Amino acid sequence: MSVPRLVVAAPSSGCGKTTVATGLMAAFAARGLAVSPHKVGPDYIDPGYHALATGRVGRNLDAYLCGPELVAPLFGHGARGCDLAVVEGVMGLYDGAAGQGELASTAQVSKLLRAPVVLVVDASSQSRSVAALVHGFASWDAGVRIGGVILNKVGSSRHEALLREALEEAGVPVLGALRRAEQVATPSRHLGLVPVAERGAAAVSAVAAMAAQVSAGCDLDALMALARSAGALPGAGWSPAEALSSPTQGHPYRLAEKRDVGLGQSGGVEDPDIIDTATRERPVDAVADGSAARQRPVIAVAGGAAFTFSYAEHAELLDAAGAEVVTFDPLRDERLPEGTRGLVIGGGFPEVYASELGANESLRKEIAALALSGAPVAAECAGLLYLCREIDGTPMCGVLDAAARMGERLTLGYRDAVAVGDSVLAVAGTRMRGHEFHRTVIEPGAGRAPAWGVVAPARRVEGFVQQGVHASYLHTHWASEPGVARRFTERCRTS
Repeated sequence: MSVPRLVVAAPSSGCGKTTVATGLMAAFAARGLAVSPHKVGPDYIDPGYHALATGRVGRNLDAYLCGPELVAPLFGHGARGCDLAVVEGVMGLYDGAAGQGELASTAQVSKLLRAPVVLVVDASSQSRSVAALVHGFASWDAGVRIGGVILNKVGSSRHEALLREALEEAGVPVLGALRRAEQVATPSRHLGLVPVAERGAAAVSAVAAMAAQVSAGCDLDALMALARSAGALPGAGWSPAEALSSPTQGHPYRLAEKRDVGLGQSGGVEDPDIIDTATRERPVDAVADGSAARQRPVIAVAGGAAFTFSYAEHAELLDAAGAEVVTFDPLRDERLPEGTRGLVIGGGFPEVYASELGANESLRKEIAALALSGAPVAAECAGLLYLCREIDGTPMCGVLDAAARMGERLTLGYRDAVAVGDSVLAVAGTRMRGHEFHRTVIEPGAGRAPAWGVVAPARRVEGFVQQGVHASYLHTHWASEPGVARRFTERCRTS
């Protein structure tokens, strides 16, 4: 793989990475280049702006969720056939999974991709000190190559001259300088930026403003030359079909040792026999009925403004596993797609659209009936909330005996998890890594069967398994365990 590429990073959050990265993507796309957009970490919202800028699916590169070994292959999958790839970093350049060293940091991803880094610096409150800041970041890790700096929030021509003079002494090229500009600001709320799907024409205008600002303030030719300096990557790009057929990706499942579980149904209770390795169900690899094997079961995937959080690889894996993937919008569609055999409801903002979701009674009843029939249903975070009885008093689907409400605290972070029991997604003992990101609280009824035993950072049980329903707060990336897509599709085919 030899796609020219850049990683856009910053000393910390709030320096303007999204503005610069999205602006670069749009500016190069306007030149007629096929630009592949990527985002470090589990963020779902920034890739929506990237997709708007490039006309291509925004993809995530998460070394924690998928493992460092999949970062380059997933990058190659997304960037195949492109002229340029732009990777937006996460948080500060060297910030990653808490307590895990460089794991999942932008710095680690840049090294895995052998890509030069463009450091975006908020210069609004400094002049010559910028050189010391950049020098520190450039010298901290010899494996990270900072190829240049883009100065953001520059106050005046005089201010820019002082900054450039200081960085010339430091020997780091200045590849751009952007003035303060309110028109490129994007609105935020309790979980970050407002997604593209909710903003419509305003999002289009914002991306156009980012492109104009970057085009006017950055040396695009120098940036392209820097991107071309990235060396070739070994190996081939990831393939959904190959991932499903590979003996090391998806089958057999990675099963936890009993000592890794130690979680009782109530959480925190040491119960090493919660996973019985002798009797647990094995993955489904084939369908005995040849006619059933030829069918492509319809799997409905929730979309629209209320459910914008999903990884593109999930639908690609379902398709490769033999499903017909059909998107529907719970805010607008009163029926599930014709012939629906299974349902996937990802993340998003049902709490923002609770009244509209509650008003769509016919769809809520159809989803409840589908779940009651035993059909496979996979729900993550927003999907979990939608399956509850209510959100802050507004009726939802009522599949789960649980009520959801907005809380005061943000729950955020990576999780190591083990499947507590067999479900439509996994056999007991399957290890997966996930990410939690929500401000809601679930109040479950009695007697629930949990989906996951979270073993790090703190031991607890989480989520619901009920007939064919697997619902959880954890966002997972199925590329790390493609077998879940195959298993889910087979369950849809045979249920």
